[in-house]
Amino acid sequence: MARGGALLGCLLLGLSLALARGAPTGQFWHVTDLHLDPTYHITADRTKVCSSSKGASASDPGPFGDVLCDAPYRLIVSAFDFIKNSGQEASFMIWTGDSPPHVPVPELSTDTVIKVITNMTVTIRSFFPSLQVFPTLGNHDYWPQDQLPTATSQVYDAVANLWKAWLEEDALSTLRKGGFYSQKVPHNPNLRIVSLNTNLYYGPNVVTLNETDPANQFEWLEHTLNSSQQNKEKVYIIAHVPLGYLPFSSGITAMRQYYNERLVELFRRYSGVIAGQFYGHTHRDSIMVLSDGAGRPVSSLFVSPAVTPVRNVFAKETNNPGVRLFQYEPRDYTLLDMAQYYLNLTDANLKGESEWKLEYVLTQTYGVADLQPHSLYGLVKQMAVLDSKQFIKYYKYFFVSYDSSIVCDKKCKALQICAIMSLDHVSYTDCLKKYYVKRGR
Repeated sequence: MARGGALLGCLLLGLSLALARGAPTGQFWHVTDLHLDPTYHITADRTKVCSSSKGASASDPGPFGDVLCDAPYRLIVSAFDFIKNSGQEASFMIWTGDSPPHVPVPELSTDTVIKVITNMTVTIRSFFPSLQVFPTLGNHDYWPQDQLPTATSQVYDAVANLWKAWLEEDALSTLRKGGFYSQKVPHNPNLRIVSLNTNLYYGPNVVTLNETDPANQFEWLEHTLNSSQQNKEKVYIIAHVPLGYLPFSSGITAMRQYYNERLVELFRRYSGVIAGQFYGHTHRDSIMVLSDGAGRPVSSLFVSPAVTPVRNVFAKETNNPGVRLFQYEPRDYTLLDMAQYYLNLTDANLKGESEWKLEYVLTQTYGVADLQPHSLYGLVKQMAVLDSKQFIKYYKYFFVSYDSSIVCDKKCKALQICAIMSLDHVSYTDCLKKYYVKRGR
């Protein structure tokens, strides 16, 4: 694999950021939405390249995949190979779910889902035998998909056994019961990871319909955040399905609105404890800023793009595969910066080798001081102005540089801006009135 240039870029990036910040800084990786398709193979009949194309003809299949297919194993290995050889020192990795492919329900089973999660867990451990990993479950990490239960299940038991090398007994206990846990980060004495099972709040999950507190996760979360507040800990929230509104749909929250409002209220109340929030699920690269009731920015949220490049046959856009590296201040765990890396899938397939590259460094690209809520809020205000160059960059990176010619019209931009800055129903409705209705359709 040709990785010399990319690795040099990584090393220079690490050095320049460390010098700019006044080293040392802490670092951690975020990977999400691997979506392994074990059936992927190159064949003359393009309708048979992968199960995840659901019978559609693959567009341009190569060794590292195709945009109508979920990730072949070789693509996933190339991502972990890049991380391993990047030269970046990281304290830990967060892995925010979705290992199985997007295929019709009858094509999978509980056993198959567990086998795929096992495959991905073993792969990660083989690449990073001594790295602390904090995993979370995605809506596809269950069979039937989306239907994650509110009590012990075969999948919850299986992942608790698989993740014993990473998690302590207290964490494994709640993981077995409801698919969530919290645990302190080794060598970071006052930093706690809170891994939520937001799949319990996902619209298609009929198991939790009409439940006010599925698996008592809200009660547990409030108790956990309150304990962290008392103990002067900082918390990173990790989950699969994100908070807030989908940036490509009008008025649709990623999870059911009732649960979204409850989480918003809880995260506002404990914003002094929460030092960052990290999600997957959408396959796109986006940021959000949670504000308090008075409109003051209080929490930064990051949705990481997927490793899988898949899109459905009716969609025009998808994402290039991506992984990212965060930098934080080790004294108080404030987020300093984020480097996004990607693989140009078209080039990789043409060359037959994967060259992961630095796509952008957030502070350098947007000219902001750090990743704190007030910094990101100021950036969004810049994006919101007419013909904003900041927004043009943001929208290109939203698709992980898949196609820089994609244009975002007035409605598209209003949905993006409001999804970034308005995470509850009232503020989101007001935002759309301001940026879309007022400016005219």
